[in-house]
Amino acid sequence: MADMQLIRWCVDFGMAVLFFVTFVTGLFKWTLLMRTLGLTDLVMPIALMSDIHDWGGFLLGFMVALHLYMNRAWIFSTTRKMLAGKNDE
Repeated sequence: MADMQLIRWCVDFGMAVLFFVTFVTGLFKWTLLMRTLGLTDLVMPIALMSDIHDWGGFLLGFMVALHLYMNRAWIFSTTRKMLAGKNDE
C-alpha cells in the first residue's frame, strides 16, 4: 500500500511541476508580454520555449489522465454517494 501511495505522490508532484513549466513557458510565448518586457528572440529562444510548452502540455495531459485512472475507485465511490444523496457533510 505504501508503494501505491508513493506512486500517487510522484504523479501529483509531476503534475505540479509540469503545470508550472507549462504556465511559465506559456507566459513567455505570450507576444504582448514579451514586447512589454522587451524580450526578443536573442534574449529568449522562443522556438525552444514553444517546444517545451507543447511537450509539457502533452505530458501534463497524460499525467492528469493517469491521476484520474489511479483514483478511479474514489471518484466512482464519491459520485455514487453524491447521486444517492448520502453526502457525509
